[in-house]
Amino acid sequence: MKLLEEKIKKDGRVINDNVLKVDSFLNHQIDPQLMNEIGKEFASSFAAEGITKIVTIESSGIAPAVMAGLYMNVPVIFARKRKSITLTDDLLTASVHSFTKNETNELAIAGKYLNENDKVLIIDDFLANGEAALALVKMVKQANASVAGIGIVIEKSFQPGAHKLKEQGLRVESLARIASLSNGEVTFITEKMEELV
Repeated sequence: MKLLEEKIKKDGRVINDNVLKVDSFLNHQIDPQLMNEIGKEFASSFAAEGITKIVTIESSGIAPAVMAGLYMNVPVIFARKRKSITLTDDLLTASVHSFTKNETNELAIAGKYLNENDKVLIIDDFLANGEAALALVKMVKQANASVAGIGIVIEKSFQPGAHKLKEQGLRVESLARIASLSNGEVTFITEKMEELV
């Protein structure tokens, strides 16, 4: 998605060879116009899948997921990272380790929001090692629902996440695919690079 790539080049900050900071438009301050376009793009990419629900993780996945839900006209469910006194019964759960924050969180979704008739689109802001997406897949499967695909805003293609998900037969659609963050520069995967893979 050209618009997203341009925004990353303009406003993203490379912290090191593994970390890209996009808090000015995606995961702290949010650019609503960009989220609108991202939502449209996900809705278009998964239009033929019969999606009934979108699942994401609080908090950075919520904005792109809600915009996709708006265009697909389906509810959005977000997995909570912290226990709530109101979220106690019939829970779908999984643990996920965040390498960026170096912490493990217990995720929870109320089981009443997913069932065996649901075709689920998972959306998240970043894909690096695949831990968050795999945790969400596990939770969807606990509800006997099916995963129709995974929509990622920014994929760090030099890390193993996309490969892990595709190995499990999961469809992954990433709007921006980063080949490298070396030397403080963002390099995106181009069509020519795709042909070499």
